[in-house]
Amino acid sequence: MFDIGFTEILLLSLVGLMVLGPERLPRVARTLGRMAQKARASWLSLRRQVEAEMRAEDMKIPIEKFQKNIKDTVDNFRSEATGGERTSKPAASSEDAAKPEDATDPQRD
Repeated sequence: MFDIGFTEILLLSLVGLMVLGPERLPRVARTLGRMAQKARASWLSLRRQVEAEMRAEDMKIPIEKFQKNIKDTVDNFRSEATGGERTSKPAASSEDAAKPEDATDPQRD
């Protein structure tokens, strides 16, 4: 992240020791370390959230295409099942198909 080498850290430690003194330098170093750790954790969390959002956005297009293809396929099956048109006559009921034409109806006589 930062390009800080050993010599820069040593120089900063010496300046901190002169400015803060030996009593306060360890406490300040711990505080700075904790702040750096929290900043890094926050940065990584933000980065993961942004990457997750980008993956979600990338997945929306294929999902929408898939849903459209499914809808088109279902519509095609429906149109084939109805014969392509809605003007066809309804099929005869099962009771009408079970009656033979030659059978006499006792109520007609």
